[in-house]
Amino acid sequence: MQLSADQLDEFRTQGVIIARGALTHDDQQPLIDELSEWIDRRARTLHQEGKISSLYQDAPFATRYGLLFNQCPEIGQGMDIMHYRGRAIFEFLRNDNLLDLIESLLGPELTCNPIQHLRAKPPQAYEQREGPSFHNAPWHQDAGVMMAAAENSDIVTCWLPLASATVESGCMEVLPKIVETGYLRHQAAGGTTIVPEEMPAAEPLPLECERGDVVLMSRFTPHRSTPNLSAQCRWSLDLRYQPTGQPTGRSGHPDFVARSRRNPHAELRDYETWCHLWIDAFENPRGFVGHRGE
Repeated sequence: MQLSADQLDEFRTQGVIIARGALTHDDQQPLIDELSEWIDRRARTLHQEGKISSLYQDAPFATRYGLLFNQCPEIGQGMDIMHYRGRAIFEFLRNDNLLDLIESLLGPELTCNPIQHLRAKPPQAYEQREGPSFHNAPWHQDAGVMMAAAENSDIVTCWLPLASATVESGCMEVLPKIVETGYLRHQAAGGTTIVPEEMPAAEPLPLECERGDVVLMSRFTPHRSTPNLSAQCRWSLDLRYQPTGQPTGRSGHPDFVARSRRNPHAELRDYETWCHLWIDAFENPRGFVGHRGE
């Protein structure tokens, strides 16, 4: 799917756009299957350790994680992209339908930025601690979670649900038309967040999405996540892409060329190599891996 001229103009003026139906269910199903298997293995380990009493084997993907989380929040440990490093997620980072969409916005030389996350937001009723939830991010810009050297990099956030993301289930909210302000100062307060005196006076816009939709967002667009008041888990991917050669804002973690029309041989296509890059980054720390607002 290519963005139309009107959609490109909307992205530039609003700082955000939803590309409806950009992905097929087949694009995401291998990843959902892989996550289901990972969750099952993790649940069985915790069951053997006596931390889970019921495996909920017959529960569907949309609810099983939350039911397990309600018994033991440890279920999600190690599930982020760079930690579990599944083959299906690596292939999805290079998905042609996704990259076609990004190419229409950024051009044909694309690098997968290392700031990338898999998020499983369980129902708020299953949260077992008081105070702000780890699963509800405060108002921030993505420019605030990367080093200042990348402020001029044309990094685009791709946020996409693996199931319906509604207001009830805690879909993302944004403040549109804030792209002209550039970077707003951030602080570490319950998560990296825009300092109160710099918060724009704008009406939040909820971004309800269906599986297959892709939210494209500027690095300067303020956004937050809201509580999941439904009975299902809100699954999403939080990915970033940029033109090859620009600073990534996270020099201590590995980026890779996802598409190159000029030099296809430069593309990283080997799953084992990708895994090794992440393992090496953790075993031999170097570069910057923090948030700008810390």
